[in-house]
Amino acid sequence: MGIERHHTPRLLLRGGLVIDTAPHPVVHPHTDVLVEDGRIAAVGPGLPFDDSDTGLEVIDARALVVLPGFVDAHRHLWQGVLRSAAVDASLDGYFSRVLGELAGRFTPADVYTGNLLGALECLDSGITTVQDFSHVQYSPEHTAAAVEALEEAGIRAVFGYGYPVFDESARQADWVRKARTAHFPSRDARVTMALAPVGPSFTPPEAVREDWLLARELGLPVAVHVSAGPVAMRPITALREQGLLTAGTLYVHGNSLPDSELRLIAESGGAVAITPAIEASMRFGAPMAGRLHRAGITTGLGADAVTSAPGDMFSQMRAALMSSHFDGDGDGEDDGFALKAADVLRMATAEGAAALGLGGEVGSLGVGKRADLVLLRADALNLAPVAHDPIGAVVTAAHPGNVDTVLVEGRAVKRDGRLLYENLGGVLAEAHRATERLGTSSP
Repeated sequence: MGIERHHTPRLLLRGGLVIDTAPHPVVHPHTDVLVEDGRIAAVGPGLPFDDSDTGLEVIDARALVVLPGFVDAHRHLWQGVLRSAAVDASLDGYFSRVLGELAGRFTPADVYTGNLLGALECLDSGITTVQDFSHVQYSPEHTAAAVEALEEAGIRAVFGYGYPVFDESARQADWVRKARTAHFPSRDARVTMALAPVGPSFTPPEAVREDWLLARELGLPVAVHVSAGPVAMRPITALREQGLLTAGTLYVHGNSLPDSELRLIAESGGAVAITPAIEASMRFGAPMAGRLHRAGITTGLGADAVTSAPGDMFSQMRAALMSSHFDGDGDGEDDGFALKAADVLRMATAEGAAALGLGGEVGSLGVGKRADLVLLRADALNLAPVAHDPIGAVVTAAHPGNVDTVLVEGRAVKRDGRLLYENLGGVLAEAHRATERLGTSSP
């Protein structure tokens, strides 16, 4: 069924409160944005246009905040059908229940439904790009279902081919090669591929080397969870020692890593995706946003797992901002990690895009970039009056209910507060059926 096709070759957003995010967040009141053929053609006040031009659609944006679509740099979309299934679980409990018990029950149809539901949730809340760390590849059919759902939803995505954590038999290099050939023939497509191996923190060096060399063979970036142990206490050092520490790698979490490991990431040209809500609820360690910012590491934000935390970027921005004021050593003094709202907004947009290797395409409003945009209702009760500090208001006060319009490559996927997916009721019905079959519903 898919998103209703309301594609206009030329679109003018007229008179909005525009927030660009590169090279740093800045507010432009009463500003127009012109979109042509899916890309940003011009940004500025009073752009000229012809009222008689039937090929141009004009949107009155005077009561709207216009900003780049959010970038979720780390999320397990297949868990969309497991929403809130592990809210009170520890990390060990999550591993046992979600990855150890429920993941193995997923059929390709369940993966399709979870990915589609999760991707639509992203779009509905203004997330236009997502890194789907899909560690549920039990068969090539599971992979095909996951990718098909991403295409169907209309979201921009980096599909991270991940091995199931507790099923070594599913770690099949030939399946990865097949997926690369069958589903990702073009690197310029809206949905691209990365390899998401288990990595040096959790697997032996021999397996790590095989995975990294496979990624090199296929020309794929790597996304990997990292922590201090249980296998490699210094996982970034371990990669360096094997000659596997390369630019473009996305490291996830890393709360327990010492500063020396963060320096290696910075020096190598790597990036980090953090998920502050999950990292707090599952007690991964001290917050990371401030440490990474001070280390000069490109940092993206992610929702991670809706099994245990909210799936919108507004929640992640607030969690990152507030936790950056955490007193890590308990001495009552400022540890120098505190962020500003603008820093966090940049992580949710431009830095997240750069972390995924998409900084030249999305994440800001530069002319020539793809027109992935989110428009918020500036006249909503929880945002008005937005003029005091528009960036601060977006980060600390906005919520998904404020999302009026969402564009992906200039095409509306949400308009006037309504998601334009044609069969949303059918997706929700399938999600409920999957919940019952997987045995996760409450008695």
